[in-house]
Amino acid sequence: MSDALLLTLIISGGFALVAFIISVVLTPLVGLLARRAEIVDRPTAEPKKLHHRPIPLLGGAAIFLTITVLLSLLLHDKSTDILTSGLVRPMHYLGFLLGGAILMIGGFLDDKFTLPPKVTILFPFLAALTAVLAGIGVSKVSNPIGGGTLEISQTLSAAITFVWLLVVMYTTKFLDGMDGLATGVSAIGALMMTGLALTVQYFQPDAAVFAAICFGAMLGFLVWNFPPAKIFLGEGGSTFVGFTIGTLAVIGGAKLGTALLVLSIPFLDVVWVILRRTLVEHHSPTKGDRKHLHHRLLDLGLSQRQVVLIYYAIAAVVGILTLFLQSREKVILFAILVGTMILGATALVLTERKKAKV
Repeated sequence: MSDALLLTLIISGGFALVAFIISVVLTPLVGLLARRAEIVDRPTAEPKKLHHRPIPLLGGAAIFLTITVLLSLLLHDKSTDILTSGLVRPMHYLGFLLGGAILMIGGFLDDKFTLPPKVTILFPFLAALTAVLAGIGVSKVSNPIGGGTLEISQTLSAAITFVWLLVVMYTTKFLDGMDGLATGVSAIGALMMTGLALTVQYFQPDAAVFAAICFGAMLGFLVWNFPPAKIFLGEGGSTFVGFTIGTLAVIGGAKLGTALLVLSIPFLDVVWVILRRTLVEHHSPTKGDRKHLHHRLLDLGLSQRQVVLIYYAIAAVVGILTLFLQSREKVILFAILVGTMILGATALVLTERKKAKV
């Protein structure tokens, strides 16, 4: 291990720890403010509701504030350029933070007033647009067929990045149906982004420190969000963790394959649910139910903690594999996961039908 790599590893670990501590302290304070403002998720008869007492929302604000504080301090510290020593520019961080602020505002309004889906979608849309306008984008992608990389135009880069950020945001939004699920999987994603930036092949000190800060902030919140949760991410938080992973995947070089594989099971579940709701049941894709994979596993008799830990294990194993796989191998792994997901979903549906007949 080179001296530069070892030093970056130590620095990244240190900032991850600082972010963890700040987030652990901030989260209950945000929860207290949410309770006083009566911004809580009350148990109702909705099938997707799993809690039995009011739980404060707005938890994502603790993650956002932690990341904002540390990024701001480092960017204003003239004695170090650790965040801008590579491909990441100050404008990129500004775009990320402004996009996050948009999500926080939209999340606050939705958690407080329960906005209709046609209004809530505006905030992820604006956040993704802000990131793209700030220059966050994919300039090249790996070629899974012939090897090497493919250069792409600025216009195509903007389009890919915009769609990618929306996809990831809505993946974590749909995933946020169980205590600690979206936060934990996203934290694993941030950890894998850190690990990838610390490899010899992709060594990027700025991206590594940025990802480590995000990982620490999410992990600190998870202390309070792990089942049984004492606070929820809220609308803004559920999209912000996805926005963070999506940004980390493109901000220091294209790591979309790694991020997509870590989020593969939640992503494929979202695709499954949207297709079922729109094509089979002719419902709006935003209509909540208990047909997500995590709900189906819960209905089979697993506890929330068991379901969450299964998701963590899959994300971690797949994420670790991506650190060693080449582009073509990642495509093969994703295909295997797609096939496994189809077989698993089919088995779960057949099991539910047998139970219904009994």
